Amino acid sequence: MRIALVGAGNLATNIGKAFIAAGHDVLQVFSRTEANAATLAKELNAAHTANIAELTDKADVYVFSVKDSALADVVSEAGKGREAKVFLHTAGSVGIDIFRDSVQHYGVLYPMQTFTKSREVDFSKIPVFIEWNDATAEKAIRALADSISEKVTVLSSHDRKYLHLAAVFGCNFVNHCYALAADIMESHGMTFDMLLPLLDETLAKVHSLHPRNAQTGPAVRYDRNVIDRQTAMLEDNPIMKEIYETMSNSIHKKATGQE
Repeated sequence: MRIALVGAGNLATNIGKAFIAAGHDVLQVFSRTEANAATLAKELNAAHTANIAELTDKADVYVFSVKDSALADVVSEAGKGREAKVFLHTAGSVGIDIFRDSVQHYGVLYPMQTFTKSREVDFSKIPVFIEWNDATAEKAIRALADSISEKVTVLSSHDRKYLHLAAVFGCNFVNHCYALAADIMESHGMTFDMLLPLLDETLAKVHSLHPRNAQTGPAVRYDRNVIDRQTAMLEDNPIMKEIYETMSNSIHKKATGQE
């Protein structure tokens, strides 16, 4: 399948490589930052452009991986003269209807994973959630999704928004807690890698236990002695103190069935 990639960020980089590995042909990479477009295009042996008016007309499918806030404008521009092509986006929290006024055949291919340009991933193990508006889009999206992932699920825009919300809690917020933990460690002469065995075991447990049953720590039993001491240690950092108190209250309420 001939593909045009609209975007050159973390997700576009990884999915572009997955398309190539699956035997598809990435014809062109577009990014408003030409250096980014050129770098990814070189990796994919594709052409590149920073001008949306120069977007190729020869692709079968146009895959959009840009910021949510920019998607509507880019879709509108790219759709001119390409109304009969298949357009799809890769966003978790953007509905399928963003394409409705621009093209005839459209859908979503959302890979639920955290991506970094410099880190290779096994795309075949990544859950991919798909949606489409008609049979033409379905055929293209299923072919693409099935070629890069062993875990393809049909999911509506409504439900995908909640999937993405859950992912923000389970991934982005957790990683931020790692960053806060690293700050504490490093400011007291320790290194973050000292926590890795603990973090690895925590993640391993939720493969076999529900997260509610895997929870440990002072907040579960609401040990006020520990909680008060640790809260006092954060007096000079009001944001971290607020996070600590809010999380402790939430953990305790979840453990006691109050939320």
